[in-house]
Amino acid sequence: MGNAKELIESGKAVMGLEFGSTRIKAVLINEGGEVLAQGSHTWENRLDNGIWTYTMDDITGGLQDCYRDLKADVKKNYDLTLTKLAAIGISGMMHGYLPFDGNDKPLTGFRTWRNTITGEAAAALSKEFNFNVPQRWSIAHLYQAILNGESHVPDIRFLTTLAGYIHWKLTGEKVMGVGEASGMFPIDDATKDYDAKMMQSFDALIAGKNFPWTLKEILPKVLLAGDDAGTLTADGAKFLDPEGDLAEGTPLCPPEGDAGTGMAATNAVAKRTGNVSAGTSVFAMVVLEKPLNKVHEELDMVTTPDGSAVAMVHCNNCTSDLNAWIQIFKEFQELFGQETDMDELYGKLYKNALNGDKDCGGLISFNYFAGEPVTGLNEAGRPLFVRKPDAAFSLANFMRSHLYGSLATLKVGCDILFKEEKVEVDRLFGHGGLFKTEGVGQGILAAAMNAPVAVMKTAGEGGPWGMALLASYRINKQGEDLGTYLNTRIFGSDAGEVMQPDPADVEGFNKYIEDYKKLLPCQHKAVEGF
Repeated sequence: MGNAKELIESGKAVMGLEFGSTRIKAVLINEGGEVLAQGSHTWENRLDNGIWTYTMDDITGGLQDCYRDLKADVKKNYDLTLTKLAAIGISGMMHGYLPFDGNDKPLTGFRTWRNTITGEAAAALSKEFNFNVPQRWSIAHLYQAILNGESHVPDIRFLTTLAGYIHWKLTGEKVMGVGEASGMFPIDDATKDYDAKMMQSFDALIAGKNFPWTLKEILPKVLLAGDDAGTLTADGAKFLDPEGDLAEGTPLCPPEGDAGTGMAATNAVAKRTGNVSAGTSVFAMVVLEKPLNKVHEELDMVTTPDGSAVAMVHCNNCTSDLNAWIQIFKEFQELFGQETDMDELYGKLYKNALNGDKDCGGLISFNYFAGEPVTGLNEAGRPLFVRKPDAAFSLANFMRSHLYGSLATLKVGCDILFKEEKVEVDRLFGHGGLFKTEGVGQGILAAAMNAPVAVMKTAGEGGPWGMALLASYRINKQGEDLGTYLNTRIFGSDAGEVMQPDPADVEGFNKYIEDYKKLLPCQHKAVEGF
């Protein structure tokens, strides 16, 4: 503790801050990656006129409250006021749409990754580029706004994401880490910049509109991990810390999305490695040895924070429905006057799921709060629970079906990657809330992917920790690449606790997913009728 206090007081601690879907979290770390302090702010997106969003007040207030909470943690544990930092990294939920005019004023509300309102644009661009453009990507949102004839489009002078916006407010720099940039517009593997041919194709596609901008002019500059991304300005310091204690001048690393921070947090930036982040949404990312054989609309092509090609399966829904059911059990306990320890409740219910039938005994869960392009659901979903009349309806099977349901859409996409494209991965690293109960989410993911899954002790630290590692790399690298830095400086010999897939679990999940696919029309009918 004494060393930590001295390090913080001397301004040598590094901060990573990430805007997650339900929490904004910040951590301070030392050069070895150890967490010294943390802060958080709870928030929730809202559905405004059919668009999932957070207001600009939500964003600014949440950022400042999270940092204030971090300061309070430093004060409580070290009796210090946080005034100096060695480096800062900003991350956010990926992609989406934040356009600004020439006076730096937002032209629309923030349109998040969760929206499935750009189907027409995404399909047209995918065909134009011969490259899968997912609906949540910034370019899909921009083109959909053009197709819709939205009046703000001619006034755009800067288009960014949530991470890019906060970084801009702190530094004045309109830049983006390549991993997050790869979800704004396709990246050329050779140049590690926006694909020039596709950019020309897009400009030609909209030439008849006579907009006073080209795509290159409004997108952020692409940077790689370790690059100089600017320093904290006096206005930026005041924006982050309205109390005025934080000094200007801190270097920042390129802003990244939560996909990139997940790769850093799990040491999954080298070829044949991959990670699965499971929280409100779930995504799997595998660093490729070679290009895929064909374009798949279920697979996104993005990059690591240092620009290596990554195949990604992104699903909008993961634990929201599961968490909602846990809340029902919490209400049941409270009805009987019992105090509820949520960690204990989650742990007992998750572990009891392991006692269920391998195929969940005829119980199927659809966790669709939002739309899900991987399975063709382009509108907000309707969470459903379905069972046969003669199903083995037990608590264990009920919980197992919801755990399976949290990963079912991911499995549909990953089966294409592993079974059709024959992509090989030595190990997947799991991180996020689904893996907090030891051995449960990890084992179910191993069954879904039919691959070894490792969970590190740091898995619970998640995105803000990964972002802090990228910030630390910015100031502490000594010529080594990001993978080498993470291996030697942060993780060392820690490969995590590895679980091999249980053949019976694999067979059970495969049976579950067959029934799941057969019942998908029920989800579509529910959207149409309710």
